[in-house]
Amino acid sequence: MKSKYWIAFSSIEQIDSAFILKLYEHFGDIEKAFNSSLNELKNIDGLSVKKTENFIKLRDKVDIDRAFTEVETRGINYITYEDDNYPKMLKNIDNPPAVLYYKGKFFECNLDKTLAVVGSRKASYNGREDLRKILTGLANTDICIVSGLASGIDTVAHTTAIENNIKTIGVIASGFDYVYPTSNKTLYQNIENGYGAVVSEYYPTFEPIKFRFPQRNRIVSGLSYGTLVAEASLKSGALITANLTLEQGRELMCIPGLISNPNTEGIYKLLKNGATLVTESSDILNALGWEIKSNIQTEQLTLPMLTSKEEIIFKNLEIEAKGVDELLGITKLKLDDLLMNLTTMELKGIIKQCGPDRYAKV
Repeated sequence: MKSKYWIAFSSIEQIDSAFILKLYEHFGDIEKAFNSSLNELKNIDGLSVKKTENFIKLRDKVDIDRAFTEVETRGINYITYEDDNYPKMLKNIDNPPAVLYYKGKFFECNLDKTLAVVGSRKASYNGREDLRKILTGLANTDICIVSGLASGIDTVAHTTAIENNIKTIGVIASGFDYVYPTSNKTLYQNIENGYGAVVSEYYPTFEPIKFRFPQRNRIVSGLSYGTLVAEASLKSGALITANLTLEQGRELMCIPGLISNPNTEGIYKLLKNGATLVTESSDILNALGWEIKSNIQTEQLTLPMLTSKEEIIFKNLEIEAKGVDELLGITKLKLDDLLMNLTTMELKGIIKQCGPDRYAKV
């Protein structure tokens, strides 16, 4: 069984996919590559003597069968670089992962319509809501949303996909023994239990070390036909992914935001350099040349009956969220009256609280 040699290779923490694939391409057989001698490795162009000697030392400590069993007993699935079902988009990037571990229903996701979504971990309220609105426009379609299962924009992307019957793939920066951030544990489970798949290039025991986060970004964009950036400062992981998207020859798209928000500085830099402007879901479809049909017929939503006071409040929340003090000044309502109407409108499901004493239209 050749796959156990791929697993054994990936269990060596001090080497990477580029090293594994260089050996595989030289020998044409993963077993021969794994069992190669120091003299054989010295004949490979581009490999330093120090690196090959280090590999031999580490390789000799690997229990191949145990490394393989550790994956199987955890219920983790895997795809190796030489498998026929290895994702074609991922195979076309520089330094593709040698092994892709996954939990969930990876092959129920439509890998022919994959959209990466990236952005700030400290996303603004407006940034989150804009992304929700745009992704909701793709509800009940066969598109698959790919993101990094981090906090902020990633979390919004995955949860909005689930809420709108869209498959989603989460690419993590550690092995499956770790959940990071821990606040996303339920989200991990929901994705694994039918809403898509969680994937990683890392052996199960590998920790979420800092350098692995930008490293996994090449997989997020590499799995996808295009990348949508929701919010990004000038020095951010999202901007790294945006640059990887361009290097991989994929479509780069951006959602504009408030120019006063530091998280939009990277966005406007990308837009000025030619990224596609996205303000609605159809912009994504046009940029990628996708024609989609909804899998489910949805009913037209209608507003419940509003009182005259509720109409005034609702009209003043149509553009952006507002605080209670601001609404008092605009609506001229008394405080008790305003609070009572806000509560009623929340119960009707047409507005929501988005911070202390702050409300927005749903």
